[in-house]
Amino acid sequence: MTTYLTTPQGRHIAYHQLPGKEPGLVFLGGFRSDMTGSKAMHLQAWAAESGRAFLRFDYSGHGQSLGAFEDGAISDWREDAAAVIETLTEGPQVLVGSSMGGWIALLLARDMPERVAGLVGIAAAPDFTETMWEHEFTLAERTRLLEEGLVLRPSDYSDEPYPITRRLIEDGKQNLVLNRPLLLPAPVRLLQGTADTDVPQAVALHLLDHISSPDLQLTLVQGADHRFSSLSCLTLLSRTVEDLLAEVSRTAAAQHQDLQKSNVR
Repeated sequence: MTTYLTTPQGRHIAYHQLPGKEPGLVFLGGFRSDMTGSKAMHLQAWAAESGRAFLRFDYSGHGQSLGAFEDGAISDWREDAAAVIETLTEGPQVLVGSSMGGWIALLLARDMPERVAGLVGIAAAPDFTETMWEHEFTLAERTRLLEEGLVLRPSDYSDEPYPITRRLIEDGKQNLVLNRPLLLPAPVRLLQGTADTDVPQAVALHLLDHISSPDLQLTLVQGADHRFSSLSCLTLLSRTVEDLLAEVSRTAAAQHQDLQKSNVR
């Protein structure tokens, strides 16, 4: 059953939640995607079978959430994700971010580390607004964006073009994660397809070098595209989540033992 959360900013966010063991999973979708995609639903089925808590949601202007897509920007969607986590979950969560959701997950892991037990990025697309402006827009598109505030770009995933606003580009500059050190105390797993034309594997390799984490791994999948939704990719995703949760449990147990030893002394 889909229910709604009103954020502190007054936005109405649709979400679906399963109770279960902690730490739970929170799925963060991509740009103009929604919480009913194959990766979110696969993880929900895995969580239900495993008895693991799970939460998926739509950013404002996406899917079943209220608001116009064109009114949103990275800061808004980061606020939506933070409100969902802070209000609907308890304790550290494992964030699973796809494409833009990977960028937002990195922001949350950096800014609220006490609520993040681990992070899985699927074709994570940090700073993609900067990449569009610097390397993808034509001079005509830049001019139109500056003068009119909106350009429409063709999409490989929809018959309708993507609306890109000047605010999205300007706001993206306030949320960059690749322009300064990125310190993440939680374990991080990055999944990336070599045939991804939207987020090339060079981005994942850059993240591998850029992130500072006690436990950071990148898995490249030969021939996988940006959707990362083939049966083998989905199986790898749930296996990666399962392995990460096991590592989080081992680390927590070791820290508990160390604390007991220090108390005995």
